Amino acid sequence: MTSTPTPSNGQSPLRTVQVLGRGGAGSAAHVRSLAAGLVARGVRVTVCATSDTESAYDFTGAGARFAQVAPRTDPASVASLRSACWDADLVHAHGLGAGLRASLALRGLRGPRGGRVPLVITWHTKAHTEGARAGLVHLMERRVARAAAVVLGVCSDLVDRARERGARDARLAPVAIPRPRPVRAPSEPEDHDRMRHKERAELGAVDRPLLLAVGRLDPSKGHDLLLDAAHAWCALDPQPLLAIAGEGEQRAALQRRIDAERLPVQLLGRRDDVPELLAAADLVVLPSRWEARSLIAQEALRAGVPLVATDTGGTRELVGRAAELVRYGDATALARSVLGLLADPARRDALAEAGRVQAAGWPSEDDTVAQVLSVYDELTQPVQPV
Repeated sequence: MTSTPTPSNGQSPLRTVQVLGRGGAGSAAHVRSLAAGLVARGVRVTVCATSDTESAYDFTGAGARFAQVAPRTDPASVASLRSACWDADLVHAHGLGAGLRASLALRGLRGPRGGRVPLVITWHTKAHTEGARAGLVHLMERRVARAAAVVLGVCSDLVDRARERGARDARLAPVAIPRPRPVRAPSEPEDHDRMRHKERAELGAVDRPLLLAVGRLDPSKGHDLLLDAAHAWCALDPQPLLAIAGEGEQRAALQRRIDAERLPVQLLGRRDDVPELLAAADLVVLPSRWEARSLIAQEALRAGVPLVATDTGGTRELVGRAAELVRYGDATALARSVLGLLADPARRDALAEAGRVQAAGWPSEDDTVAQVLSVYDELTQPVQPV
């Protein structure tokens, strides 16, 4: 049964504050979906984030209040966040940095229902650090895990990590992403073929296989590994085209490699037409060093596009048997899986169908809201005398 804390008998509604940091699209999309679902159930929601994030995700359009708070830990930023939390029954932070700032802002703050304000923290991903910074991140994770009443991990790997860092209560809470904007439904099968042909023509892949990768161009996403693998299909005729959608710090370096090594790769930059790109692609490739619940993996399986991904983090838990998984760092294995699928249409069709079936079993947005709300209820209900 879904909990519905609509106020009754004059009791005020549950008041929550959602705190975002510098997280990626996944956490912001989750907060937008969560805010809409909570507001629909009578919960008052305030989202603390940057103005750019509000512009991109329109939390106020979901019925939430918005407070512009810089994602920093300086005294002024912490004081601003504390002000936004002054009358909250519960604070929910999303990500490590947001969790640290929320724990600082809540220090010594008494809630309107009496006692300390409970802090829930969702870990959406983990930091990729080395050397001295890795030690600092470890200490931050310990502090944040121990400050939270409940840590929610979006995959089992993160739940285990939170427990290792001393979390009193860590639970698996896979989040649902909003369904992507649908591609315009064609009235006839010929229209679908025409739309697909148009997208492929714009990319220069009319008579050649089209491989798609989507993600930030930073070292953790494994694009160097993907370029290594691309050498394996340079000699094919027709030569497959690899299209990479995304922006980031590695763009210039990747482009230099593509040019110097004459690789059949296009860097598309930031794109807002990922559903159309998916509809045009023959395969999606996800070469990341680590993923929790990859957005593009979910979108690919939902769309019935075969996926080749590195077997890291929560990816196996997410996709099950509905994708080809390879060990991270093994460019040869990655290339072998891609080439094998390109040569086997029946296997691609089987993966496409398996992907749709797997996606149908993921939690819905409503399921996600209900699980989070049950945690809120648990933490804010008054203790009944024995």
